[in-house]
This record gives sequence, structure tokens and C-alpha cells, in this order.
Amino acid sequence: MSVDQASWEAAVRHLYEDAYPYDATGPRRHEDWVLDVLALMARVPDPRGWTGLDDAARDPAREVSPTFPFVAHPREYVARRLREIDRDSAENLLLALTDDGCALSNLRRFTESEEELRELARTVLARYGDDAGCHTNVSMPGHVRGTLDFTSTGWAYSPLSVYGEDYGLIVVSDSEVGMFWNFTDI
Repeated sequence: MSVDQASWEAAVRHLYEDAYPYDATGPRRHEDWVLDVLALMARVPDPRGWTGLDDAARDPAREVSPTFPFVAHPREYVARRLREIDRDSAENLLLALTDDGCALSNLRRFTESEEELRELARTVLARYGDDAGCHTNVSMPGHVRGTLDFTSTGWAYSPLSVYGEDYGLIVVSDSEVGMFWNFTDI
């Protein structure tokens, strides 16, 4: 599945407009892609010029910390908090990030069917290609290593921001790194 700018931007905007998101893509310049994630947190520009969402972009706290709401952690700190997940789990996670709580029950607020929303999530992922790796700070271990179980009642995450909760997905291709994050102040 290939995707164009208008379709990708529309999918991102529709899925995350009611969240407190940071959804952006930056270039992949390092073999160690965590370094590219740190650059994304500091607002490196999208290599294609496509528009994501950044609710904190105009927050006065960014004057003190350009990575706000992310904390400027060292590479090792961030790397330890990310785990690889499979593509199906990444698709579910993109849907769970649409509102607070990181749950698929968030989909109830949409008028579209679950399959239509899944198609939007696939559109988001399509930008990075079928061979892209997916990583998260969320822990909802499934029965198979590298999967998330959204039917589980218990989940955890390893925060990377100043907020009480933050959770997200990082998608890594050979040329780009995408970051889809939501923040909640509990």
C-alpha cells in the first residue's frame, strides 16, 4: 500500500485531533535510530514536508526546553524504555492512542466503523513501508513475544515526558522515523 501526503495527513488529523498528540516524522540519519528519535523530540523537520500534529508546539515551556513535553533524556535512557512490537500490535496501538487511556475503547467516540478506523491506521503505517520496525514504551504483553494484548486489564508504560502518562509508537524505516505519542496529565 502506498500513501500520498493528503491521505496520510488526513488520517493523522482525523485519528488524533481530540488527543493531546505529538505525531511527527523525521529523517533517519543514524544506524542507531534512537538518536533520530531524540532529534524528533527536538522537532527536526519532516523530510517530505508533510504536516503532523504537535499540540505543545506553542507552549511557553518550549522556550526553556525545546523538547517539551518530552524530557531531554540521554540516548541510553530512551533506548531502555522502548520495545519492539509486531505490525498488528502497532496498528492497534495507533488506534488506542486516539484519546486518553491507551485503550481500544477510545474508538467508541468515532462515527466510523472499526474497520474504517483500521484502514486509517494502515494509511499512517503505509508511509514507512512494509519492512519498517515498530517500537513502543507501552507494556501489555501478549502471549507471543513482541505483541501487545489490548484485552489485558493491566498495562504499564515507561514515561518519556513531563506528564503523568505518555505512551506512543515509533516506526523506523530505512529513511524515516515516525513518532506517534499521546500525553495525559493524571
